[in-house]
Amino acid sequence: MFKRTSAAVLAASLALAAAGCGDTGDDTSSGGGGSKTLTVFAAASLTETFTALGKTFEAAHPGVKVRFNFGGSDSLAQGITQGAPADVFASASPATMKTVTDAGDADGTPQVFTRNRLVIAVPPKDPGKVAELADLARSGLKVVLCAPAVPCGAAAKKALAAANVKVKPASEESDVKAVLTKVSLDEADAGLVYRTDAKAAAGKVKAIEFPESAKAVNDYPIVEVRKAPQGALAKQFIQLVLGAQGRSVLTGAGFEAP
Repeated sequence: MFKRTSAAVLAASLALAAAGCGDTGDDTSSGGGGSKTLTVFAAASLTETFTALGKTFEAAHPGVKVRFNFGGSDSLAQGITQGAPADVFASASPATMKTVTDAGDADGTPQVFTRNRLVIAVPPKDPGKVAELADLARSGLKVVLCAPAVPCGAAAKKALAAANVKVKPASEESDVKAVLTKVSLDEADAGLVYRTDAKAAAGKVKAIEFPESAKAVNDYPIVEVRKAPQGALAKQFIQLVLGAQGRSVLTGAGFEAP
C-alpha cells in the first residue's frame, strides 16, 4: 500500500523548493540584485509545458526567475498546506486542489486550464503484446500504476473500473513520470500514463489508446497560493497559462481544452 508521512512530504517539498527543483536556469535569490523568484508547484505531467511557459514568462519579465517544483499533486498540495513556500499551484485534479482550498491556502477560486486522459504505455517492442486495457489483467504481465492518492492513479482506478478490469500492479508510483520511466527502461511491460507524457517520451515508449479513458478525464486547476511572496507575478503567470499562448503550448503537447 502506498503511504507517505506528513513530515516526509513537508521536508521533501521544502527541500525541493529550496534547491530549485526543475529550475529553468541558473539559481538567483529573490532579493539579490533586484531579481525576483516566482515559485510554481505543478503536477509532474506539466513538466515539459510549464518549463516552456516559464521560459516565455522570464523573457517577458527581465530579472524574474521562475522556479518549478514538479511532482505528484497530492504531495505538492500537502506541502503547501504545511508551509512549503509557493506562489502558484497547478494540480492534475480538482480533488488534490481541494486539499489546498479546504485548508484556506488558495487566494481566489481555482480555474481549470486544461484536461488530460490516460493511455497505455508499453516499451517500443511491446514484449507483453498489449493491445487493449483488458490485457493488463493477464497473469505474468508486469504492470505499474500511479498510487491511488495521485491524480493519475485515481484516473487509472476509474478507467479500470469502467472496463471491469482488475489489475494487481507490480508497483504503485509517486507520480506519472515514475511510471513512464519504469516502462521506458523495460522494467515493466505496461503502465497507465497521461497521453501527454507518452507523447513527450515518443521513441522511448509506445502509446496505446483505449476507449475507457473517456471515463476518466482529469481536469487541471490552477490558483495563486494565499500569501504568495510574489502575488503580482503569480497572477501574471496564471494569466499566461489561461491565455492563448498557454493554450497553444498545452494543446500542442496533447492536452485538451477545458
